[in-house]
Amino acid sequence: MKDVRPKKYLGQHFLCDDGIAQRIVESLQDLNPNLLEIGPGMGVLTKFLIHKENVSLKVVEIDDESVAYLQQNYLELSDKIIAADFLTLDLSGMYSEKVSIIGNFPYNISSQILFKILANNDLVTEVVGMFQKEVAERIASGPGNKQYGILSVLLQAYYDIEYLFTVHEGSFNPPPKVKSAVIRITRNPEKRLACDEKLFKQVVKTAFNQRRKTLRNSLKTFQFKESFINAPIFTKRPEQLTVGEFEAICNNIDIANYA
Repeated sequence: MKDVRPKKYLGQHFLCDDGIAQRIVESLQDLNPNLLEIGPGMGVLTKFLIHKENVSLKVVEIDDESVAYLQQNYLELSDKIIAADFLTLDLSGMYSEKVSIIGNFPYNISSQILFKILANNDLVTEVVGMFQKEVAERIASGPGNKQYGILSVLLQAYYDIEYLFTVHEGSFNPPPKVKSAVIRITRNPEKRLACDEKLFKQVVKTAFNQRRKTLRNSLKTFQFKESFINAPIFTKRPEQLTVGEFEAICNNIDIANYA
């Protein structure tokens, strides 16, 4: 079967460098019995993944042409190909044990993929993925960095994040207009947040939606406990705060007045 034609509407940029592909696969560390590859395309990662021992590999692919290519060229996958959109999958219905995720993620939905992983943080313990370099830097950046934002804080509440290496445009077909990067996301020991999770998300999003303002101004819609009203933290801006400091803010909100 001829090669799959990259489709712009799916954000497809096929990795065509086997050395990079092997390096991505070797970046998996805490490998679970279950491994899910997102967007295998023509199988540049898959051909290395299928040789991993003691691992149940499944791949999810939305592109019918890629599905047909994989079925014809990777007979080992047989019934392991899921022809679907990853964003619509019920991961908790698919897996009863922990799962690792890997992929050369379509850049146009990479943030949505991460939010879905975040929603399944009790199940997904490791992710190795290719992202647009700018997105990878944002996710991996810590407090005090201008790239630190909503997704950085929400992910880092549950995961340790490592920026592994940069991938240049020429490693893809067609070449993207931006550089790419591979990161590793590993579940941290925290079983749950030290505050209300829903409130945590709301506070983080509210603060960063007005990131140039101090917290005293950006969080003025919340009512805080009297003992916390004049806390020094309110003179800071959101990009200066750790996950723990956001948790502390949430724990000092007057819950009786929180809807």
